[in-house]
Amino acid sequence: MFYLILSSFSKNNMKLDETDKEIIRHLQQDAKLTTKELAGRLNLSPTPVYERVRRLENEGVIKKYVALVNREKVGKDLMVLCNIRLKEHAQEAGAKFVKAIVSMPEVTECLNISGDYDFLLKVVVTDMREYQSFIMNKLASLENIGSTQSIFVMGEIKSETAFDPD
Repeated sequence: MFYLILSSFSKNNMKLDETDKEIIRHLQQDAKLTTKELAGRLNLSPTPVYERVRRLENEGVIKKYVALVNREKVGKDLMVLCNIRLKEHAQEAGAKFVKAIVSMPEVTECLNISGDYDFLLKVVVTDMREYQSFIMNKLASLENIGSTQSIFVMGEIKSETAFDPD
């Protein structure tokens, strides 16, 4: 299954008209649509649709196109949400932590959060043994970790990447 990843909108977000929003909705459901197929669904000719899609890409609204893989079909049966509290919150220490986390393939998402913890990691691994190795050999090697809390996902009820661009 292919999906597109939309950029989060910032202060200088792009003004989207209804056609842009419809393009985004269709591509979020099937990023493999050809320009011709997309134009047919929008009742437009292919050239303006092509130009709009390129503009959305160039402006960073559409960040990239990816294939979403069924993790269990490739043997990644364990998903863990790992809360991280840092010891030190100086900018340099935080940046060093982020750089290390971004390089870890087991971490599929890293969110900077508010509350009792500073970061929430989504970790996908084969099994408990691999997660233990991740914690002991990778996470524990980072000098700024104050504490962690692991939450083991028992089942995914809803997992969507698409959202309404309105």
